[in-house]
Amino acid sequence: MPNKTMLVVHHTTSPGVQSLLEAALEGTRAEGIEDVDVVVRPALGTSISDVLAADGFLLGTPAFIGYMSGALKFFFDEIYYPTLTAKVGKPYGLYVHGNNDVTGAIRGVEAITKGLGWNKVHEPVSVIGAPTKADTEAVWDLAATVAASVAGLAV
Repeated sequence: MPNKTMLVVHHTTSPGVQSLLEAALEGTRAEGIEDVDVVVRPALGTSISDVLAADGFLLGTPAFIGYMSGALKFFFDEIYYPTLTAKVGKPYGLYVHGNNDVTGAIRGVEAITKGLGWNKVHEPVSVIGAPTKADTEAVWDLAATVAASVAGLAV
């Protein structure tokens, strides 16, 4: 049986967000998770084919002016209708970094993923300010949970 594919779509704009992406990628390699290929794409470079080939999704974005980054919104704008019914029920997770409030960014992503029919398998991880060890551990756990879901392991 071929490996499953987990697509990591991110918009990484700062050292803080980079540390969260690195923690997420480490989490996808958690012990016991096998047969999952992780494909990492910047939001502006993610294609419809990437989405169609994926069995699950991890999304990462900064919050700008209370909303997801324009790059992640562009990703959704590009893939929404072409993949609208193709990935219903597939697992996803989200991490968001902001300097003060990330509520609008989470709300926006959740509205779009609900429309796509994706299945949230972990509560979003929100990070305010400089990421702490607890923040990177939470993102690691988020990514491990999504990867385990993609692998078909009980989470």
